[in-house]
Amino acid sequence: MEIDLSSLYSHTLEEIDISGDYNLPEEYYENSDIIRIEKLHVDGIIKEDDHINAKIEGVLILPDSISLEEVEYPFCIEYDDKIEENCKKGENILDIFQFLWENIVLEVPLQFTRVDDLSKFHGDGWKLISEDELKEQNNPFRDLLKDYDKE
Repeated sequence: MEIDLSSLYSHTLEEIDISGDYNLPEEYYENSDIIRIEKLHVDGIIKEDDHINAKIEGVLILPDSISLEEVEYPFCIEYDDKIEENCKKGENILDIFQFLWENIVLEVPLQFTRVDDLSKFHGDGWKLISEDELKEQNNPFRDLLKDYDKE
């Protein structure tokens, strides 16, 4: 969705309101870890002095890093910056979807889990353990780790 900024540059308007609910097209996040984006809401304005001031809120649906189940990851982005890097070259147009995507992708965590009970994740000869269990159990590398912690 493109927003025409020519009315700002011709001083017809002092600001353009970009507030509203948006549905980001799937092609933006189909090659990422994001399953979908829900409740994407923007409160913002584009000012005459080439500034965007916006608050972007929503919920990312991500795969849990351990269980691979879908989990909700709420986010809130405060944005206040120049508009020139977000506009198409030589045109007075802002692609709002591209602007939103560039800011949302920065909020995606590398790993995210809501799993509390690791005991159900096990198999033939293996089990998933927490960091605390790793320190408590017989670890053949414990002596090496002690030396490493001293440095």
